[in-house]
Order: sequence, then C-alpha cells, then structure tokens
Amino acid sequence: MTAEAEVPPARSRLRGILIVIGILAVLALVFWYFAGETGGKKDRQRPAATVGLAKAVQVDMPITVAAIGTVQPVVAATVRTQLSGVLFAIEFTEGQQVRAGQRLAQIDPRPYRLALSQAEGALARDQAQLAVARTTLQRYRTLLAQDSIARLDVDNQVAVVGQLEGTVAADRANVGTARLNLGYASIVAPVSGRVGLRQADIGNYLTPSDTNGIVVITQTTPIDVAFALPQDQLPRLRERLAGNAALDVVALDQAGIKVLAHGRFLTLDNQIDAATGTIRAKARFANGDGSLFPNQFVNIAINVDTLKNAVAVPVTAVRHGEQGDFAFVAGADNKADMRTIKTGPTVDGKVAILSGIRPGENVVVEGADRLEDGADINLPGAKGKDGAGKRQRQ
Repeated sequence: MTAEAEVPPARSRLRGILIVIGILAVLALVFWYFAGETGGKKDRQRPAATVGLAKAVQVDMPITVAAIGTVQPVVAATVRTQLSGVLFAIEFTEGQQVRAGQRLAQIDPRPYRLALSQAEGALARDQAQLAVARTTLQRYRTLLAQDSIARLDVDNQVAVVGQLEGTVAADRANVGTARLNLGYASIVAPVSGRVGLRQADIGNYLTPSDTNGIVVITQTTPIDVAFALPQDQLPRLRERLAGNAALDVVALDQAGIKVLAHGRFLTLDNQIDAATGTIRAKARFANGDGSLFPNQFVNIAINVDTLKNAVAVPVTAVRHGEQGDFAFVAGADNKADMRTIKTGPTVDGKVAILSGIRPGENVVVEGADRLEDGADINLPGAKGKDGAGKRQRQ
C-alpha cells in the first residue's frame, strides 16, 4: 500500500482528536462560568450598612386640618363725606391708629352754620306768631263765654293756632337738620382701627357719591382669616362645634414654617360651594402685635382633635413602596426588619404610626435606601461585620 492510501486514516484520527479537544474546552468554559457565578455572588454579597436610628415614642398627637387663608379685617370702612363741600382740613396721619369718633377731616362749615342760623330764626319767628295766636284764642274763648263773640271766630282762631303749631314743628325739624349737617361737616372715624393712604387733599370738592372717599379704616385688632375647607371635613368640624369645643387655629407664613399667630375657629359658612366642593370658614385672631395684615395670604392649621398616646416616629423613617408605607426596624440581632405601617397625622416633623411599630422600638431614619428586609446594619461608629471578618482572616 502506498503512502497516498494511508493519508485518509491519519486525517480521521486528527479530526477525532480535535473534536475531543473542543468538547473538553467547552466543558472547561462551562465549569469556569458557573464557578465564577458562585464566587461572584459571594463576592457581591451586600455588606452591613451604617444607619441612623430613632426611638418610637408615645405622645399626644393633634389632628389638624390644613388650609390656605386670606387675612380680612373685621371692619373695613371707607370714610366718605355726607355733605357736599370743599375739604377744609385733614387731621390724621397716614397709617395712624385712630379711635371711633375721632375727627379725621372737616368740610368747610360756614355754609352750614348759616343754614342753621336761618332755621333757628324761622323757628323763633313762628314761635312768636304761635304765642300771639294762642293768646288771641284764649281771649276769644272768654268773650264766647260772655256771649260777646261768634263761635265761628273762635273756631277760626283754633285753626290758626293748629297751623302755627305745625309750622313750629317743621321749623324745629329744620333746625335739627341744619345742626346735623353742621355736625357732618366734621368727618369722624366710624370705627377704631388703622387708617390707610388718604384719597383726597385739602381744597378738593367732595360729594357723598365719591367712590374712593377720603380714607379707608381697617380694624386689625382683632382680625379674621377666611379660608376654604374640603367638604369631607365638615362632619368632624360640626361634631366638635356642636359640643361647644373651642378649636385652636394657628396661622403660619406662606412657607408654612414660622408661626404668626394663634387664634380660635369662628364660624362656618351656611352652604357648600358646589363648584369646588369646599365650604368657607373664618377664624379670629387677637393680633395684638400686628403680625397679621389685611389681604395677607397665610397657611392655616386647625386642631380638630387629639390622638391620645399615639406611637410617633420621625417622618424620615417612613418609606413608600408599591405595597404602601413601610419602615425598617432595627432588631436585637442588628438586622433590618421591614414593617408595613399605617400612618396618621404629621406634626412638627413627627408622624403618628397607627399600626406596625410598637413604642420603644428603634426605627431607621438614615441610610434606609441601602437596606432590604433582613439586611445587616451597623450603628454610627460601630465596627462592621465585614471589617471584623477581614481582620480575623488576616
């Protein structure tokens, strides 16, 4: 047999060897892959996280209703003249606190003094005529008793006396009107409060129909805040008000941080706004320090009830997930225990926990983003388990 005839068997053996080598290589790769996955999982095991803890405590938590309100003065009076005339004097300073009845301005009083004098003169004249008529009537009655005068003359004189009595009564009314007008020449404050910017100057001709008037007075002590509440809060409020409860109300600045004033819930409106589903309400504040200003926007918190002995934790302990609210509780074995919780009202950075956490338990308030249920945790400054293991292995 020639060399050319032996070539095919040699190639077959070489092909078989290559196939066996390939199979071994594939098996080696599969073994390496799964061994690497197992080692990687071990290497990627999450280390213990350092967290901050806070203790769940029992406190009385107020249940509040929040709203946005507008400060309104109890009275906002536009001071107008009741007479037509030239503004003669202004006797107030813009921004001044005034008392009810204090004179603020004066219309030129001279025409009204003359009118009063004229009315008083007419009254004096007609009173004199009435006195003469009464004397004459008395004389006629004496003559009639002596049958020295006709009864018709007496009756006519009675009518004259009655006419003059009516004239005198009208004169007295005219005097009263003239005196009243003269008093209206002095424009006084109808209420106590703070005056704004004046709307007229000395020398302006004023009439009672002037829209702007002379000045606006706002009563700021006390002062009201008007706000709207959701209609679903109405039953709870009415229940408290029916028991004559004094509901505390707090006014805060627009950021909802700084407390401006404390007051009392005043009243509810008599109907619900069908367009918004809200009902308007008012609260009243003493405002002795002037912290509330008319037309100022404020945040309102109404204390409608108090949750007694509620379990409270910092709001940073509450997490939100697809299954609802939850929190991590640090167990005695330094492992994170994920609890599903039900939250209540929030006050001053603390939230009431209605279920899921017991008083005295430590909840995670910092570092919860790196936790899962059953994960190891470290307290700040404590030596982690991984670090201790590495030192032991060294």
